[in-house]
Amino acid sequence: MKTNYTELDRRVLWHPFTQHTEWNAYDPLVIEDADGFELIDTEGNRYLDGVSSLWCNVHGHNHPKIVSAMKSQLDRVTHSTLLGLTHVPAIELANKLVQMTPNPLKRVFFTDAGATAVEAALRIAFQYWQQIGKTEKTNFVSLDEAYHGDTIGSVSLGFSEPFHRGYQPLTFSVHKIPPPFFCSPIDGYRRIKPNELEDAARRSEKKLEILLESHAKTIAAVFIEPLCQGAAGILPQPPSYLKRIRELCTEHNVLLVCDEVATGFGRTGSNFAVEQAEISPDLMCLAKGLTGGTVPVAATLATEKIFETFQGSYSSYRALFHGHTYGGNPLGCAAALANLEVYEEEKTLLNAQKIASTLTAALKQQIEPLEHVGPIRQVGLMVGFDILRHPENKEPYSPDDRVAHQAVMHARKEGVIIRPLGDTMVLMPAPAMPEDLIIKLVKSTAEAVKRATSEAK
Repeated sequence: MKTNYTELDRRVLWHPFTQHTEWNAYDPLVIEDADGFELIDTEGNRYLDGVSSLWCNVHGHNHPKIVSAMKSQLDRVTHSTLLGLTHVPAIELANKLVQMTPNPLKRVFFTDAGATAVEAALRIAFQYWQQIGKTEKTNFVSLDEAYHGDTIGSVSLGFSEPFHRGYQPLTFSVHKIPPPFFCSPIDGYRRIKPNELEDAARRSEKKLEILLESHAKTIAAVFIEPLCQGAAGILPQPPSYLKRIRELCTEHNVLLVCDEVATGFGRTGSNFAVEQAEISPDLMCLAKGLTGGTVPVAATLATEKIFETFQGSYSSYRALFHGHTYGGNPLGCAAALANLEVYEEEKTLLNAQKIASTLTAALKQQIEPLEHVGPIRQVGLMVGFDILRHPENKEPYSPDDRVAHQAVMHARKEGVIIRPLGDTMVLMPAPAMPEDLIIKLVKSTAEAVKRATSEAK
């Protein structure tokens, strides 16, 4: 008897970020297989993966070199802890990451997700100041609408509506500054001009400068998603903004932590977003694309200066008493190593840069003319645009209209998977995706949005 996976799902699963009253109202896609840049359901239908399986797929699904490396590792050891032991894949991957990332990042602490990489960075930044006698430095700074993950520490750093609404009693207070996008004097919802973003960046920088002048003695670190705030709705920053943030942190003796979980590995047009500003953070968080979208591995990189403050006798209790059972898992590290080899051998970054231009042209032709679409926001392969009832005065649809969700359902009929953030439509193609599939992704999205808005009240 064939299993009814839809009914079984409804009985036993609790899906993330999902209202199950709505989930139970339609038949979900049940994915069973994958091939290249397509996901395949239990009925054999194929769908272009337009969001890189939640922003982590790099080379397409089931790349033979990555699969082969994982199979080889399965024949050796699938898991061994890094607590009191070490193993070859973790050593090799840490060395590779140190080589790839900007100096002076020299030490790698492994966890298993973007949120846990951020949580580790929080602990490291806090403990660093305690151990050099700056015990008053216990506060943090982040951007409005920041999203750094869903653990309590990372939720405290962020506050992205509606993900974190109501959790304030569980979280600690964080200084907030408006990102450049919130400081932009946009007249209605027309396309943002580059000079507007640069001018807005200066205003946001000034907010941070004033904050640090008053509170630097109590601030441990500034956390930022460099060049682009992802879950906030793809909110861009110019590289000059990141450069100035680095200068201000250095000037006021505050650590800079760059959360490159979403922006790393070619997603913004460079290996890491910080490269476009020619800066290096004190701590960097990596995940998502690290294994090419295969198994969960995350890393927090630190400078040697920070690492050295954790040295001492056992009784000094300077060690970082933090970690996860599967942090630095051998199977995951083997996958990550193979993923980075493919990334270099197949010149994935060059392809990402090429298809970013293709993406820009397709968006201008297919999405920009649509009646109910706000300005297109693009940083490399990270794209967001708002679906609005009246773009000229920024009037949104009611959340219960679920217009973007309806667009998602229409896109599925065309064999394309997309996923919005509220009524902000997000496109996130894999860096290795070919140009013809980029064009298909945008064209199908445009048609889906057109249908959904024509049906809305």
